[in-house]
Amino acid sequence: MTSTSRRIVADYTLPRGSGTKLNNELERFALNGKTVLITGASSGLGSHFARTVAAAGARTVLAARRLERLQQLQEEIRSTGGTACVLPLDVTDAAGVESAYDSAEVQSGGVDILINNSGVALVAPAVDISENDWDRLIDTNLKGAWLMSRGFARRAIARRTGGSIINITSILGRRVAKGVAPYCASKAALEHLTRSLALEWSPHGIRVNSIAPGYFDTEMNRDFLQSGPGQAMLKRIPQRRAGSLAELDGALLLLASDASSYMSGSTLVVDGGHLCSTL
Repeated sequence: MTSTSRRIVADYTLPRGSGTKLNNELERFALNGKTVLITGASSGLGSHFARTVAAAGARTVLAARRLERLQQLQEEIRSTGGTACVLPLDVTDAAGVESAYDSAEVQSGGVDILINNSGVALVAPAVDISENDWDRLIDTNLKGAWLMSRGFARRAIARRTGGSIINITSILGRRVAKGVAPYCASKAALEHLTRSLALEWSPHGIRVNSIAPGYFDTEMNRDFLQSGPGQAMLKRIPQRRAGSLAELDGALLLLASDASSYMSGSTLVVDGGHLCSTL
């Protein structure tokens, strides 16, 4: 920094009233009065997302198959003054999805924000993957997100309330790795589905966006990150580390809140610069 630039910084003061303006702008990221449904909320990214939106003032609807874990998270959110209800849910079951929305409306009112986070992974050579394993992964990661989005949109269009859908994709939907072919395919398709639904539903006030995380320290990939290949992979990330879950909060609250009211069909990549690295 030059002496001139140091003097300019030292002499600069915020305009009068700018602090109030900044506070008003930050309020646009709040979720007070909103109901957020999070699939896959029993662990990993999903449980963290639930804590994040609850802290931002939202009523949370915690959905997953593992009821005991959901109940533990519900108690945790309530203990900090938040509001949460629990819905046992298999996102691949169309009838169960509709029933879950009906229950959510009874317990928390209409859902304003949907976070499609449910997902499974399978590590195996493509030639060894069975048809059943392929179907299970695609049904959960792609079909499940479509069923949840369809149920959300039908209700939002009928109520004329609009809303926000956030699909959790992956950087593996943009670049590939060995041994995870169906996962890569499902996440690439989910990102394209995001854009397609945004095109159809934007006239109804429904925004559809996605977040593509890089490698984060979660239950799903912790063993890999601690392995030799995982450590070697981390060295190829420009920031030389995995992400912490809190580093997804900015992208999540942006897309969930009114602060992103003119965004639809967008994907926010949060990966420490991983996609920028050389092949």
